[in-house]
Order: sequence, then structure tokens, then C-alpha cells
Amino acid sequence: MLRAVNQRPRASLGRVLDDLGDTLLELLCGDPEHPGEIGGVVIDDPVDEPAFPPQAIALGVGVTADGLADFVARMAGHGVAGVVVRSMEVADVVRRQADASGLAVLGLRRGATWAQLTALLRSVLAYDDLGTGDDESLGGLPSGDLFAVANAVAALLDAPITIEDRNSRVLAFSGRQEEADPSRVETVIGRQVPERYARLLTELGVFRELYRQHRPVVIDPRSMDTDAITRQRVAIAVRAGDEVLGSIWAVMDGELTPERTAALTEAAQLVALHLLRVRAGADVRRRLRTDLVSTALERGAGASDALVRLGLSGRAVIVLAASLPPDDERVTERAAELDRLADAMAVHLTATVPGAAVAPIGGVVYALVPVPSGAGDPEERALRLSEDFRERVGANLPAVVAVGSVGPTSAQVGDIVHSRAVADRVLRVLREGHLSARVARLADVQTQSLLLELRDLATSRGEKLTGPVAALIEYDERSAGGLVESLEAWLDAQGDVAKAAGALFIHQNTLRYRLRRITAITGLDLTDPEQRFAAMLQLRVLAPR
Repeated sequence: MLRAVNQRPRASLGRVLDDLGDTLLELLCGDPEHPGEIGGVVIDDPVDEPAFPPQAIALGVGVTADGLADFVARMAGHGVAGVVVRSMEVADVVRRQADASGLAVLGLRRGATWAQLTALLRSVLAYDDLGTGDDESLGGLPSGDLFAVANAVAALLDAPITIEDRNSRVLAFSGRQEEADPSRVETVIGRQVPERYARLLTELGVFRELYRQHRPVVIDPRSMDTDAITRQRVAIAVRAGDEVLGSIWAVMDGELTPERTAALTEAAQLVALHLLRVRAGADVRRRLRTDLVSTALERGAGASDALVRLGLSGRAVIVLAASLPPDDERVTERAAELDRLADAMAVHLTATVPGAAVAPIGGVVYALVPVPSGAGDPEERALRLSEDFRERVGANLPAVVAVGSVGPTSAQVGDIVHSRAVADRVLRVLREGHLSARVARLADVQTQSLLLELRDLATSRGEKLTGPVAALIEYDERSAGGLVESLEAWLDAQGDVAKAAGALFIHQNTLRYRLRRITAITGLDLTDPEQRFAAMLQLRVLAPR
């Protein structure tokens, strides 16, 4: 039987070392038993200093031994619980600073990346976001805490284990991973079974057998034909009814005895309960966050209370709006991609702006981003954050991001509603392709936005095209002469024949001939600036597009 273990400190520095120590982190100096719960993970940036939540863990990317003392002193001033730098020799002055301030200095081991550490830290700390009470447990373990489950199973089997999903992503791992072989360490650090090993397992039929059987599967390291895998693996699928949720992988030598089989089978049942709890907790959190963000944005009943519950009351807030290109043929896939976009934006913003609230609402991902005091121009900062996000997601999520306006120093519901309205205006311009940029604020697209609103007004009034442009469109419909397209290109090029002809891929003389035909057919005087402006406005607002 799996027995209850002592519940580990929630979100404490000691817990981080228990879960990530040996494999990723080592204590360089200071007190690892720093009291209090960790408030978040912050990547330090001296040029654009982020907001520091209480008792944060600060990541000193690029901090050298010469700059370590200054870094520790600066972080102590922000009240952090601990700092992480690359593993190095620590001078006595740093040890004295750490002792005086009560923070711990941790070292990131060689071979591990900062991106991997950030993801792992958030996984370790994510349990507290479930909002469960301390007395809620499954099988004597904190409900949904997969790292606690992994350590309990490892103790029962006397072997380091990983808990993985159907895509071989590592959801949690136990201690003692250094006892395994190089491939396991690589898997834990990357939070994913490396593709070359996953391909080998697939070719050997391991995954097929694993997901078809209700008993453990043994993988002989000799069958893998690689020096990186030197120890036997024993795996078992984790099921909820007919659905395979993931698997448990143990590094253990020796025969698979009936006792070990029974222990693994029981462990798989317990892990299934916790995985279902994590899934349910994530769904509940997502729905709650969406409801709160929606209430604040739409100025619904309880909007002020929603801001309090989001931790944004009394703070200046700017709204970001992100969207994917519409695709009527992939509605279901687009909905899943929108959730991915929301999750990616939440991770990106949380790393630099703790307290940001992100939710998908009506086909758009909205983010309420608190504005740190003294951070310079909030819109410029939000623009940089959005551009960085676009670069990170790249072609995988071809999103456009609109930046709203910012209210005064204290957040009022009306200011947030106005910021959302501005973001929606900008997003419409981006989604309709009126700008080559993928990220913008109102100052970048105000003219295009006003033209779209003028088009809406004209449509609501039933305005029809009249005059020379109407005659030109009618002529093109009869003869397919391309005159409307030519006029539009020439106006966009501000009368530059060479530029307009290049955009149309025609000879300059061909364009000059077409311009003369336009004047002859419609009577439009292209030398008159008022007539040129009227034609341009009609083409932008009233002409079919």
C-alpha cells in the first residue's frame, strides 16, 4: 500500500531544493529554509527591472563571480527569498551578505538552461494555484501534487521515477535522478523524452505494448543500442477507464517480481486520481479566471470585486488583445489553438509582469497587465512585451497583438473598459490586414481605424457609391479592364507612376494609358487634389473589398 508521507512545505525554498536539487540546483550559500511561501519567479533585468512579488526567486541570468556581490545586495533590497546564478565559487563577502539578508544563493548546474529551470520552477510552484486546502488529499498525498506523488512512488519502489503524459512530456519526477543514466538526466532537464529516444521506443513497439497492456512493461537497455541508456526501464500506463492519461517510468534493475508489479499497478491507480485532479483543477481555474476577466472587461455586476480577486484593484492596468487568423474550415482546431495562445501569453507575461490576468473571450485572448510604477511609458513597455511574445510563438501561433490605452495611477473599471475598446479597435485593423505589422497600438493605426468606423457608419446608413468611382467600377465589371485597381495603386503611391506600375507588375506606359482611360470614362480630374481625395475615400470606405 502507498502510505501517507509528511506533507512538504508548500511553495517554500526548501521544497524547490528537494524537488530540483542534485539534478539542476545546488546550494552555494545562505539559508535554504527561508521562512514563508515563494511568491513567484522573476528574471532579473537591470535595464528594464520587473516587478518583484513578495518572497520571489530571482534568476540572475548572466551574473558572473565579479558581479555576484552587487547582484545579491540588489536582490536583498527587493526582499527575495533566494537567487539563482550559474554554479560558481562564492566569495566570503557574498556568504556574509546572504547570512545577513536571510536569502539563499543557489547554483544552476552546467548543462541545464535557464528556460528549462524557469519551466521546472513553475511546475513545482504550480500546485498552490489549485486552491485546495491543506487537508485535501488523495491516498494520503496532497491532492494534485504530482511531485509529492512521484517521490512517494519512488520511495515505495526504491527507484527514481518520472510521470509522463501521452506525448512523453515529463509532468513530475522524483529525487535521486542522478542515480539513473545520462538519458534520464537529459529527459528530466528538458522536461521531455528526447526525440531520438522516443523514436527508438516507438520502433521497438514499446509504446504500443505499454498502452495495450494493463501490466508493467520492461525495457532492456541493450535493445536501445545507445550508450546513454545503461539501466533497465520499467513502465506502466496510467489509465482512467479506457483513457490513457500518461505513464510512470522507473529506472530499476533486476527482475520484475510480483511485489514490484503490484506496487506499480497500485501507483498507476493513485497517479491517475491525481492527474484527473490536476485536469479538473486546471479547468476550474481557467473558467474562474475567464469569468473574472470577462466581468472586469465588460463592466458587469461585480466588476470591482473581480479586480480585487484578480489582484488588480488599485493598480493601473493596460489591456492587450491577441487573435489568430480566422479559419472557417478549422473551427475546432482554432479553438484549441486559441487556448494554446492564451496559455503561452500567460506564461510570457507572468515571467515579466507578475499579476497579469489572461483569458480567451469570444475568439480573442485578453490580458489585463498591471503597470509597474516608474516603468516609463506603459504603452511602449506593453508594445515591447507584445513584440517579444510574437517573436517567441513565431509561425506556430500566427497571432496579432493589439495594445490598449492606460488609465490613471489607480485602476478603475471604466478605464479598463476603455482600454479594451481601444485594443479592440487596433485588433480589427490588424486582423483585416490593413497593416503589415503584427503588433500595434492606436497611435500606429488610428487613421485606418477611423476609416473602418466610417465604413460601418456608411453601411448602417445604406450609402451607395456615386460619381466617377461608381462609373469606373461599373465599367470594370463589364470589361475587366483593371482600371479600379490601377487607380487605387496610383493613389496609394501618391502619383508615383513607377512605384504604382511596379506594385501592379505592369509597364509604366500601360499605367499611363489606363490613367488617361479613367479620365476619359469618368471625367475624374486626377490633377485636382479634392477629386483625388474624394476618390481615395470612396475606394477605402464604400467600394467592395
